[in-house]
Amino acid sequence: MLAIDFGTRTLGVAVGDTETRIAHPLGLIEGEANALRFAGLAALLAEWQPARLVVGLPLAMDGSEHDLTRRARRFARQLEARYALPVALADERLSSASAEAMLRDAGRGARKHKHESHALAACVFLQAWLDEQPCGTMKAADD
Repeated sequence: MLAIDFGTRTLGVAVGDTETRIAHPLGLIEGEANALRFAGLAALLAEWQPARLVVGLPLAMDGSEHDLTRRARRFARQLEARYALPVALADERLSSASAEAMLRDAGRGARKHKHESHALAACVFLQAWLDEQPCGTMKAADD
């Protein structure tokens, strides 16, 4: 599966395996124009051929929604319609903070590594999403 950390300027991308239940950061798609975003995603979908997409849902700390939440939901609906793949939404609260802390702990906390945090944030919430899925449910959905 492919996870996408939705942002207005960048999309962080991670990949996960339903058998090993392990997520890995994959990269970044930069650009505000939808055409650039969808072209980048189409290339990744062709390469990885995921059975499912997971889009990070940015919520306020109290769980309430805001403008970016609505935009991420719309983006998820567009992905589902465009690529005919099931799209799950994953709570991404604190995933960016976790990603930045991991980079700092690895000695890569400077601004020059900021771009890595988006793919790592996608990895963080995808791993949490994978961990929450009951054993056996993902395999049946992916067949």
